[in-house]
Amino acid sequence: SAVERAYLGSWSDAYIAGFYDPDSNVANAIDVALFVLLIGGFLGVVNATGAVDTGISSAMRALRGREKWMIPILMVLFAAGGTTYGMAEETLAFYPILIPLVIAAGYDSVTGVAIILIGAGIGVLGSTINPFATIIASNAAAIPFTGGLFLRLLILIGGFVLSAAFVMRYAARVKADPARSVVSSMKESNERFFLSKDTATGSDAHLTSRQKLVLIVFAATFAVMIWGVSTQGWWMARMGALFLGASLVVGIIAWMGEKRFTAAFVDGARDLLGVALVIGLARGIVVIMEQGRISDTILYWSEQAVSGLSEVAFINAMFGIETAMSFLVPSSSGLAVLSMPILAPLADFAGVGRDLVVTAYQSANGLVNLINPTFAVVIGGLAIGRVPYERWLLFIWPLLLILAVFIVASLSFAAVL
Repeated sequence: SAVERAYLGSWSDAYIAGFYDPDSNVANAIDVALFVLLIGGFLGVVNATGAVDTGISSAMRALRGREKWMIPILMVLFAAGGTTYGMAEETLAFYPILIPLVIAAGYDSVTGVAIILIGAGIGVLGSTINPFATIIASNAAAIPFTGGLFLRLLILIGGFVLSAAFVMRYAARVKADPARSVVSSMKESNERFFLSKDTATGSDAHLTSRQKLVLIVFAATFAVMIWGVSTQGWWMARMGALFLGASLVVGIIAWMGEKRFTAAFVDGARDLLGVALVIGLARGIVVIMEQGRISDTILYWSEQAVSGLSEVAFINAMFGIETAMSFLVPSSSGLAVLSMPILAPLADFAGVGRDLVVTAYQSANGLVNLINPTFAVVIGGLAIGRVPYERWLLFIWPLLLILAVFIVASLSFAAVL
């Protein structure tokens, strides 16, 4: 059609459609981009009070000698969000907060990105009651979402243990020898960017009463965000309104005044403007895949390829197909709606339960979305953390291989049973 030719003929059109196109089947990125800018403004206001830098220094004094344990503890929290409600875009709010803390503890920015991205990603990979993956896919496959729950719990727990051990091992090596960091050449520039002078030198400054109130509002804002997303169905618009309102509250507590508040908010948003633009770029690639019928073509040929396979071969073929499709359709709900009505019924002919196909789909999608360049969460998180994409691939490829082997073994064993 003329519309499809326009999408395929002009990258600039696809880029704009990636941000916003009411007629596209692909989710728009404008809400995510605006959310990122509002987060930046909120963080700019909070940082202007000095509460975060002073708080980081205080936390480092309290954790001295025990910094490594914050890695698995924080990864558990993010994994819990991933497995229950598909925590993804909302993790972007945590990068500017956690990375300075991690760098001040003697690690690098990759460690901070890994705690969030891998932590939440493993939760999604092992989704248990995630409505955007498990429940939608199970519904599309015409089975109850509780089917295969034990296997998904096994993949969740096993994947988390493997991932947490991997990140802790890397972090320990970097702390012992900063030259072993995959971003060692950026060490000084990252420290200048993420840490204030007082934080980097371990200042003994203590929090004032106003700063303590600011940190209470700061923590409460994230708690309310998690509550709203997980129980009230909030999404980007309401989360953005929450951060905008919290910015005003912080400005009043710190008694900034109109000019100082506005300048701090705009400066914070400016710091994340590049991230917002990159998010639209990544989603524009998905628009081209969708409008060019590339995804549909691959799905059709995949359906032809799996007919007549044994149980083990079939479920691993499903995992491979969903892995390939995840690069083209990073959205867990979008991929579920697209692939499950076609692929799940094939399990009946292969003698495999449909719940296994659902598990193969969500495991593949979760694995790919740890590195997917068309997934806004990956590109946005790396941009905020100042981690080049090729450096992230160098860091994570051994873990991807370990997780892939673990998932394939789990699926194969379940198929035999």
